[in-house]
Amino acid sequence: MAKSVKPGTSYRDSFGLIKKDGGRAWMYPKKVSGYFHKYRTILAWILLAIFIGLPLIKVNGQPFMLVDFLDRKFILFGKIFWPQDSYIFFMAMISFILFIILFTVIYGRLWCGWACPQTIFMEMVYRKVEYLIEGDAHQQRILAKQPLNLEKITKKSIKHIAFWLISLVIASTVVAYFVGIDHIRYIFENATGVKKGPFIGIMIFTTVLYFIYSQVRELVCTVVCPYGRLQGVLVDRNTMVVAYDYVRGEPRGPVKPDENRKEASKGDCVSCHACVQVCPTGIDIRNGSQFECIGCTACIDACDATMKKTGLKTGLIRFASEFQISQNLPFTFSVRVKAYSVVLLAIMSFFTYLVLSRTNTETTILRTPGLLFQKTDDGRISNLYNIKVLNKTFDTISVSIKPIDVDGEIQFAGSSNLRVPGQEASEGVFFLKVKPELLKQKSIEVEFAVYANDVFIEKQKLTFIGPE
Repeated sequence: MAKSVKPGTSYRDSFGLIKKDGGRAWMYPKKVSGYFHKYRTILAWILLAIFIGLPLIKVNGQPFMLVDFLDRKFILFGKIFWPQDSYIFFMAMISFILFIILFTVIYGRLWCGWACPQTIFMEMVYRKVEYLIEGDAHQQRILAKQPLNLEKITKKSIKHIAFWLISLVIASTVVAYFVGIDHIRYIFENATGVKKGPFIGIMIFTTVLYFIYSQVRELVCTVVCPYGRLQGVLVDRNTMVVAYDYVRGEPRGPVKPDENRKEASKGDCVSCHACVQVCPTGIDIRNGSQFECIGCTACIDACDATMKKTGLKTGLIRFASEFQISQNLPFTFSVRVKAYSVVLLAIMSFFTYLVLSRTNTETTILRTPGLLFQKTDDGRISNLYNIKVLNKTFDTISVSIKPIDVDGEIQFAGSSNLRVPGQEASEGVFFLKVKPELLKQKSIEVEFAVYANDVFIEKQKLTFIGPE
């Protein structure tokens, strides 16, 4: 048996997914079950239901979620956003970056193992189908090594057809977020027509996804994704990660009947390699924190199962920081973790506030440049103003204006108010007429109240010019 060493005292000089001859080491992770896998599965199905369900939901005939870059039309949670709301997306990007950094500093790659779309699709969809068709890891290895025969051709064909169909569903759903579910139906209904370009595009996207999940697989996490590389910069001794308790586990040794492991100078690790066999990226968590680790907790469930079988205490592999393990401390949420968690909550609350507080209309009122005052036939003084209203809702609204701090009359050119169709902008002009005796000086500040369908929405202050 190789001599056990404390993680961090030796260093790898090779990549775990590459064989000595330079070829790729294909991963065959065993099926995993246990406490964490149960909750990972529940969360995965919830997220999958949300992913597939959101494009299907409509509010008043409009998509609940739509990101249409071509038409500059963005609908989030049933509310339409326009380029004028770009500050919200800017703040959302900043919030997302800060969230990722702080989340990683506190919880490591918990996102990767529990909520990342790549992991959810690979481990909870494609991998499940693979187990169903080809069997567990040992059966998959046998199938891969056996010569080409009817069984191999049948199983491989069924698996790859299933993979491609799943990829088609995922690709269509992703595209639906950008063009709408109705347009997806139109694309498939006209797949053989003149306008078959979008259908070909979906087929290409489907094939790319199929290639990723049938061939690239875990290399997305270990080679392609930059987040895994950032982990080495963001993680420190106080970050909560999936970790092996080398203080309790070393030195390793197999289980022997009626043996007192303490008297035999053995730790709790029985060298069963169950943690390695279930790892989707093929690492040995006992070698310490590694950038390939996605925090999926499969090794925790596998190790706990072994500990229960051997009568040892569970938790040899668990969520903990390196500092807690080195000092043999129980898992606790430190002040640092609590403080950063509060910051994360504040960031999420701030973004939620921006979305919910966004107004449904945007009004711009300007005094018409180049024009002074006019005198009406009844002796009043009038000023001409331009108004532009952007209606961010789906319904037509009627906009009216009322002066607040001056006794005057508003008169729109051509009508009594301004009608703005849904998702459009309308412009108009109106006069404000006041009596001369109300003007204390040449120009005064007038505050206007803007109403949409007789409901107050905002105030604007402008200048009113009169005679000397």
